[in-house]
Amino acid sequence: MSTESTLLDPIHFRHLTVKNRVFRSSVTGRWDNYDGSGNQARVNWEHKFAKGGVGAIVSSYVPVSREGQITPQVATIDEDSAIPFWHTVGKAVHQYQCKYILQLSHSGRQRDIEGIENTLIDPVTKAISPALAPSATKQADQVNGLPSRKMTTDEIRQIIQKFAAAAGRAQEAGLDGVELHSSHGYLINQFLSAGINQRTAKEGYGGDLRGRYQFLKEIVQAIRQVVGQAFHLQAKISVREFNNILPPWSNAGNTFEEAIKICQWLEEDGVDAIHVSRGSTFPHPLLPSGPFPFEMLRYTYDTMTSSGGKSSFRNQLLFRYRFLHPLFAWIWERLPRKIDGRYEQPVSGLEIQDQWLDNLFKEHVPTQTFRELLKRHQGTVLRDAKAVKDALHEVPIITTGGFQQASYINAAIQEGYTDAVSMARMLVANNDLVNKYFKQGIDIAERPCTYCNNCLGAYLELPVGCHDIDRYYQQSTKNLPDQEKHEAAQAALRAKNEQVMSVFKPRAKTFVPSEAATKQ
Repeated sequence: MSTESTLLDPIHFRHLTVKNRVFRSSVTGRWDNYDGSGNQARVNWEHKFAKGGVGAIVSSYVPVSREGQITPQVATIDEDSAIPFWHTVGKAVHQYQCKYILQLSHSGRQRDIEGIENTLIDPVTKAISPALAPSATKQADQVNGLPSRKMTTDEIRQIIQKFAAAAGRAQEAGLDGVELHSSHGYLINQFLSAGINQRTAKEGYGGDLRGRYQFLKEIVQAIRQVVGQAFHLQAKISVREFNNILPPWSNAGNTFEEAIKICQWLEEDGVDAIHVSRGSTFPHPLLPSGPFPFEMLRYTYDTMTSSGGKSSFRNQLLFRYRFLHPLFAWIWERLPRKIDGRYEQPVSGLEIQDQWLDNLFKEHVPTQTFRELLKRHQGTVLRDAKAVKDALHEVPIITTGGFQQASYINAAIQEGYTDAVSMARMLVANNDLVNKYFKQGIDIAERPCTYCNNCLGAYLELPVGCHDIDRYYQQSTKNLPDQEKHEAAQAALRAKNEQVMSVFKPRAKTFVPSEAATKQ
């Protein structure tokens, strides 16, 4: 890569060229139908980002089978009937010369809400409970505690073929590539991780690093057999797992050296890009960087309690009662305090000037406060990305981690830390960040993302979008009496809700089913 490259320059992969270096990374919303079919809201959602100027969109988590969903109401690609929908999504994106990369995924043990397909019933009591999720371990997931079981060898091979078939459907739908969600604690990561995988070398797909990598290796090989060498294939990898969250004495997972080796093997096995991330769960204390969204989860997490994870009720108590927040925060923020507590930026962007930020925004997030947010949360994965980049030969690197400032991104690219960046929360806050700001030579949005993470806590019950009320005030609240401050806050709430609900416009047209259609 040229050291003169900037975020607005094209990036060239083996068989894919993307018009700029800004990728919208995976961000999940529960808009789709319960049966896994997609709907107009998802088309509208992806259309927003393509119209806003990003070079490529990595879809939200797309299960290759219904058992692999993290929640219901998430579009899948588990059967051929899904192909026309994903073709429509691609067509909506392609009209802006934006590429669309489908993220192929399987939850394994890391579900949030199991959905009707993933439940069991007691024949005596008629009680419904979660089915044991297929995984490389018998241990429940750390955060929510949904149960799991070790898969049989036949089941493993079947899921490998489901990944391959899903990639073939993405290719047939006219999409531009696929990404393997090999990070953040989902199924592939469960096999890769020394902290999760309980399989032995004798059982296969476990034991040493090579054994743990075998599952991912065979997925890559199976996909190539279906789509050929010319279809773009990338993998998202947590290069630092930090699996010792809950409880703190659990196995920390793969070492950084092991993660580097996995990336090198992926390059040898024919992937076209590595998407660098970190964390063996999602969410994780270290990614997405920012505070734990207690108030949002206080409102939405009750949905998880009914899902039956053994840790869900504990979490609900910790989130609901504010006096317990410090206890959970002390545990959750232990890793950021230890690892990133003295974090120093590897590169520098321009210093944010007071006049760059919207006046109403600054009433709630002063300029100096925002400078500190950027210093703390932007580019948190860059040093790791550079180590991966230096260890590979030709495969480009995409890096996630809080980017939203043009000068900072340009420095990261020009100084060789990464070849492209991916964003989710920052683009959720400002869908048009590239066209409205970066292309106009403006360093940052006037109402930027504040790293509050409310968008992540919202998706359990609410449409995904920017839920930070500080970004939506319509009038100054300085020197207002309490009643008028309250009214101003309600107006901001209405503006926020209108923006979040815009994903449902335009609405899909309804139709009267025919007799023939109802028999299908």
